[in-house]
Amino acid sequence: MLRFDQVSKRYPNGQLALDGVDFSLDAGELVFLTGHSGAGKSTILKLIGLIERPSRGAVLLDGQNLGQASRRRIPHLRRRIGMVFQDHRLLLERSVYDNVALPLLIAGHPPREVGKRVRHALDKVGLGERERSLPGTLSTGEQQRVGIARAIVAQPPLLIADEPTGNLDPTLSVEIMDLFLALPAQGTTVLVASHDLHLIRNLNRRVLVLDKGRLIDDYRPGVAA
Repeated sequence: MLRFDQVSKRYPNGQLALDGVDFSLDAGELVFLTGHSGAGKSTILKLIGLIERPSRGAVLLDGQNLGQASRRRIPHLRRRIGMVFQDHRLLLERSVYDNVALPLLIAGHPPREVGKRVRHALDKVGLGERERSLPGTLSTGEQQRVGIARAIVAQPPLLIADEPTGNLDPTLSVEIMDLFLALPAQGTTVLVASHDLHLIRNLNRRVLVLDKGRLIDDYRPGVAA
C-alpha cells in the first residue's frame, strides 16, 4: 500500500529532516510512528499527504510515485488519503454534517450518496445525533471524532493521523484509538504519528521509531529481533 524507498528530505534552510528512510506498510495494517520532537514524524506525513516532496528517494502509494505527481494529479491522489490532525481543522461556522460531507462534495458525489455516507461515518464515531451541531458546541474529544469521520467518510485506502490524542485525556485517548483500531478490519491502512509511548505500548502494534531523521527501529510484536 505504502512504501518509502530510501527517502531523504532537506528543507531550503538546510535542515535534514529525513535521511534514507526505508519502510513499507501493507493493506489493512495499523502502524505507529514515534520519535522525539523534530525526529521527522511530521515530515513523513507531509510527504504522504503531498504537502512536501522528497529530496531523494521515492514515496510510493499503490506503486505510484507521489514525488513525481503533477500538480493537476495531486487532488486526485489526495482523495485516496484520509488525514486526521491534532488541531481538528474544522470549519467552525459550518455544521458537523457539512464538515464531514466536504470531501464527498469536492469529489462530486450525488447528494443522496453524500447523506448516506456522512450519517454512516458519524454513527461510526458515535456522533449520529450531533450532525446539525456547530463544532464550537462540542467537546475536544467530540471535535476529534468529527475529524476522524471526515477522514474516513470517502473510504480512503490509507489514513494518516498526526498526534490525534495529543490534546486528550487518557480515557478519551483510548476511545479515539479504538476507532483507529477498527479501521484495518475494513481494509484501511492506518499510520498514526504519536509521542504517547504509554498508549503505544499498551496497544502492542507495529512501531516505527525515528531519531534525527533516521529510522532506527521497526518493532513488530511477536517477531524476534
